[in-house]
Amino acid sequence: MKKVALVTGGSRGIGYGIVKSLASTGFDIAFNGVRPVESVQDILESIKKMGVDAIYCQGNIALSKDRKRILQQVKKHYKKLNILVNNAGIAPKERADILTASEKSFDDVISTNLKGNYFLTQEAANWMIEQKQKDTNFSGSIINISSISATVASVNRGDYCISKAGISMATQLFAVRLGEFDIPVFEVRPGIISTDMTSGVKEKYDSLIENGLCLQNRWGTPDDVGKVVSAIAMGEFPYSTGQVFMVDGGLTVPRL
Repeated sequence: MKKVALVTGGSRGIGYGIVKSLASTGFDIAFNGVRPVESVQDILESIKKMGVDAIYCQGNIALSKDRKRILQQVKKHYKKLNILVNNAGIAPKERADILTASEKSFDDVISTNLKGNYFLTQEAANWMIEQKQKDTNFSGSIINISSISATVASVNRGDYCISKAGISMATQLFAVRLGEFDIPVFEVRPGIISTDMTSGVKEKYDSLIENGLCLQNRWGTPDDVGKVVSAIAMGEFPYSTGQVFMVDGGLTVPRL
């Protein structure tokens, strides 16, 4: 019987790369986004053509009612959830110096990237515990997509960096709490990935990469992240709960 994965923010960018990789390895897919259902029909059909079942769960994970509705859709359609991939995230609408950045931007970014992630994990984790108690053969895991910004400071988007650092700690917290239930929790930390979110700074990073920013002289792709997430989801790292998987082309390797 196929396992079920829920990927938040799964209709574009890194999330869609993760969805495609999970589908290619046989997971049935529930993917979430804020866009209306009508606008993701082509994506939905492309996933189904990979030989798996797929549903779209529209909603904003920053909102409690939407988080509950998303999980209810998964419960109604699949009756189970094995993998939660917390990928949904936003960048600040304006890159602003932390000496002048607005409180509204901070609230918006933290609400989606950290608060939404944290409380969706809480609800999904409790459901996974219930499944585990009913079926000792049940296997589940939680995979958080953070960023190198969890540790690499960017003073023109402090709210984003803080949100990703929070996800890193949330990963450790849930790994500790869920250890007794054998539900591992992991963090995947992408570097400079080519998506619509980074398209506005393409010229800047083209130059930095060309001049040695990364050990591997190229942009990362959503597929690069997807392959790592799939390997984790398939249980290839059964004794590594709480660990960070870097997908940054060597960008954060200290060098002299």
